[in-house]
Amino acid sequence: MNLPNKLSMLRIGLTFVIIVILLFPFSAMGITVPQIFVNESIVVDIRYPIAGVLFIIASVTDFIDGYIARKYNLITDFGKMMDAIADKVLNNSILIILCAQGFIHPIIPVVIILRDTIVNSIKMVAGNKGHVVAAIKTGKYKTASMMVGIVLTLFYNMPFELWNIHVADFLLIIAAVLSIISGVQYYQLNKKYIFEGGI
Repeated sequence: MNLPNKLSMLRIGLTFVIIVILLFPFSAMGITVPQIFVNESIVVDIRYPIAGVLFIIASVTDFIDGYIARKYNLITDFGKMMDAIADKVLNNSILIILCAQGFIHPIIPVVIILRDTIVNSIKMVAGNKGHVVAAIKTGKYKTASMMVGIVLTLFYNMPFELWNIHVADFLLIIAAVLSIISGVQYYQLNKKYIFEGGI
């Protein structure tokens, strides 16, 4: 259990803390959740900014563990698996919760999660045949757009909401579009491995 792997496990742990913060029935337990009033028109449930801070910390660990693993040659099969799981657990869980609580449109998590499922399946098939599926730029842009969009959503799209500019929604829509584009690109680049040996 090297440092990058510990960071991946930390990311999973932070994800479950975020899930509890956002889904725990505080009102049913008689616990009043503090609220912040912004500009006399925006009511901020404090749980979401707290979740936003934890999401940023978890996202930073994703960058750090990959950097450390590459720099110090600590890349392991377990590490690659846990890193991928931690990423999907973090991002997909938050997208589903934000959708269920009415912050984002259902099409966003549906498209992103469906794309991830297909791309991961392509990577698995290619890997079983000894081929490594490299990351592509559109996939990286999709991830960056999605993560910034999630952070802004958790922070109630501040400060852009003050000027009625829906930056968070725009970034998540871009992420969904890039999900489709990158998914098609992954298929085109690796379909030879999928159909290798016939159907």
